[in-house]
Amino acid sequence: MPLALLALAVGAFGIGTTEFVMMGLLPDVADDLHISIPTAGHLVSAYALGVVIGAPLLAAVTARMSRRTVLIGLMVLFVVGNALSALAPGYDSLLAARFLSGLPHGAFFGVGAVVATNMVAPERKARSVSLMFLGLTVANIAGVPVATLMGQHLGWRATFLGVSAIGLAAIASLALLIPHDHDSAPAVGLRGELAALRSLPVWLALGTTVAGFGALFAAYSYVTPMLTDSAGFAESSVTLLLALFGVGATAGNLLGGRLADHSMRGTLFGGLASLGVVLLFFPLLMSAAWSAALAVALLGMAAFVTGSPLQLMVMEKASAAPSLASSANQAAFNLANAGGAWIGGLALAAGFGVTSPAVAGAALAVLGLGVAGVAYGVDRRRQAPVAGRERIVAAHVPEQSGALHH
Repeated sequence: MPLALLALAVGAFGIGTTEFVMMGLLPDVADDLHISIPTAGHLVSAYALGVVIGAPLLAAVTARMSRRTVLIGLMVLFVVGNALSALAPGYDSLLAARFLSGLPHGAFFGVGAVVATNMVAPERKARSVSLMFLGLTVANIAGVPVATLMGQHLGWRATFLGVSAIGLAAIASLALLIPHDHDSAPAVGLRGELAALRSLPVWLALGTTVAGFGALFAAYSYVTPMLTDSAGFAESSVTLLLALFGVGATAGNLLGGRLADHSMRGTLFGGLASLGVVLLFFPLLMSAAWSAALAVALLGMAAFVTGSPLQLMVMEKASAAPSLASSANQAAFNLANAGGAWIGGLALAAGFGVTSPAVAGAALAVLGLGVAGVAYGVDRRRQAPVAGRERIVAAHVPEQSGALHH
């Protein structure tokens, strides 16, 4: 695998850290800025909104720029957004800075996935994407806990300065390691990128992402009360248990990349089915401490097995112009985050119990399997006429005479 994938992973590590660290810093930010914790929670939403808007917008705006330049420029914007977060004098300016920090997130992963797959042989494409995503999953194991501790002991502003330093390291890595053959602008341009989004298979792939990862976030958004109220863990133990989720996600991400290179659709179906089973048994697993810890790790593994094949499927369906579709898939991930959390919250509000969001997530996993099945059927129907024409043409090609062979 090319060393340049390390540069993409460093950028993904910084993005993953800044995305998830705010959850652990909400009490500190609320105390410092004299706001309520629910109001501080809007800082998480502002970042997610930035991702959803920025992913397709920045991919479209930069369609005529070289992908190497785009990646470096996106990390510069990432550093600026986090530095402004550290220096924000009040809540409104911090809200704006968090929105700005989220803008490059989706486009970086989208364009980065295109660059990663272009640097490897076709049979290693999914693995290259999984190695870029490795930075995101490792951030949940190391980056977020360390950044949270830094914020608790040195102040939350120090956390965002630290994340800015990671961004600077990513810029240096990208400049040094991304090959200069990515300096030329893509030939397709904005019109071609937009044309790719008119494809039904692309939208079915994006729908699978929304449903599949919505299943994850329906449960994960409420995993803390499940662990404390159902499994009986102390609140001080939750951070360590969430690191187990990161371990499972990292293992699932690497496994999914390897399996998807052999069978992309088989890995996707298997991952969604596994996710549905884990979520269905979540209430039972949350009845004891040891099984609850196992459930958290299995949740991360089952969900992230599908990460690489979902990203690769979107890019494959928009193969002529993959950057915008690949970035749109990152917006779909964040829509899944918001939508899954909302659906899980409905189950809680309806009084179905603290573990009910997991059952709602299982239903979303089944929905994801259904959408993936429809996408498979559409692909088969589109390929069938082509295969039929090839058979007809082959049947009418006359055999050449023996004289021509001599």
